[in-house]
Amino acid sequence: MEKGDVFIISAPSGSGKTTICRMLVQRLDNIELSISYTTRLRRKGEVEGRDYYFIEREKFDIMLDSREFLEYASVYGHLYGTSREAVRSIVSRGGDVILEIDVQGGRKVKGELPEAVMIAVFPPNRRSLEQRLIGRGRDSTEEVKARLRAADGESKELLEYDYLVVNDDLEAAVNRVEWIVRAARLRRERTRNRLAKLYHETGEVNHGESDR
Repeated sequence: MEKGDVFIISAPSGSGKTTICRMLVQRLDNIELSISYTTRLRRKGEVEGRDYYFIEREKFDIMLDSREFLEYASVYGHLYGTSREAVRSIVSRGGDVILEIDVQGGRKVKGELPEAVMIAVFPPNRRSLEQRLIGRGRDSTEEVKARLRAADGESKELLEYDYLVVNDDLEAAVNRVEWIVRAARLRRERTRNRLAKLYHETGEVNHGESDR
């Protein structure tokens, strides 16, 4: 069975990556969104096991010591981690997996999985990002300022990703990311075994015949 791909999608907070990831899963078959573990409190409207696995710091530390995380990061005072086993399980059965993580996590995953595909999502401009953060109504004025400062530094690192997508229009941005996933599925490594089997079977059927 061919193995699936790991797609890392990172963006400054408020750039729309969560919406893009969820729309991508709805549009494409055989792709799953990895659910991260976090020590932060659940926000209103969030669902356990859909948005995150919300756990105590003590449990997070135990999982960390047991090397259960493919990557982990501290973001605004809270810890986030990606289950190594969950990712392995999806790709080993031929499925693709999306890791919606920040640049810290993206760097760590790329170090462990060099074949992972890195996709960066950017807002059209800083003013647009500020408006989106304020419009969410989740953060205080100081928190919005902190996220904007962090976005300035993250953007420089995101420029090193394999693919760069500007979310100036949500539908167009989702289309662009979808094209990247579909193109990755057509790479030689993903299709070589399937085609080799096809040609082997064709050769057996037409054994001794010439196409001239």
